[in-house]
Amino acid sequence: MSVLQPLITTLEEYEALPEDVRAEVFDGQIYYMASPSQDHQTISTELTTILNSYIKRSKGACRVFHAPFDVKLSDRPLTIVQPDLMIVCDRNKLDGKRCNGAPDFVIEIVSPGNPSDDYIRKLYYYKNAGVREYWIVDSRRKNVTVNYFEGNLLNIQYSFEATIKVNIYDDLYINFAEIAELLSM
Repeated sequence: MSVLQPLITTLEEYEALPEDVRAEVFDGQIYYMASPSQDHQTISTELTTILNSYIKRSKGACRVFHAPFDVKLSDRPLTIVQPDLMIVCDRNKLDGKRCNGAPDFVIEIVSPGNPSDDYIRKLYYYKNAGVREYWIVDSRRKNVTVNYFEGNLLNIQYSFEATIKVNIYDDLYINFAEIAELLSM
């Protein structure tokens, strides 16, 4: 992400950005976002399908959203992110435009140009905002880092050959080997 000036301090300033601009705001500082790659889109589509199908089958109240969809983590200082994927279980956080507050589950698919955003910056913001579980999917390294912030804090790294439990659910597992077969790597 490259930095864009000046600072954006209000939601109104953020909403005044042109619609074709993909950006996130951290403590009032705005960052442009690059377009996703083919592998990024493949991973996102597969995970969205798996998560949405699970929630529909189990008749769950949660909703799955994918980028671009805003999440306002804070008003002051203004912090708005666009996670690649998220699950929101508290529908009161949804206002028709965005999620106001922390989603329950977030997945970020690492952009090769700036992996520190997902591994450091977003980890910090998501944990402090109250996200329950945060996955970092890295197609270049062929691994998934699972951060589960409830109870006994988990930070476990899995290979793309693993079947990984979604910790916010009792019976949801994702076989990454099936997703990895679809990638252009």
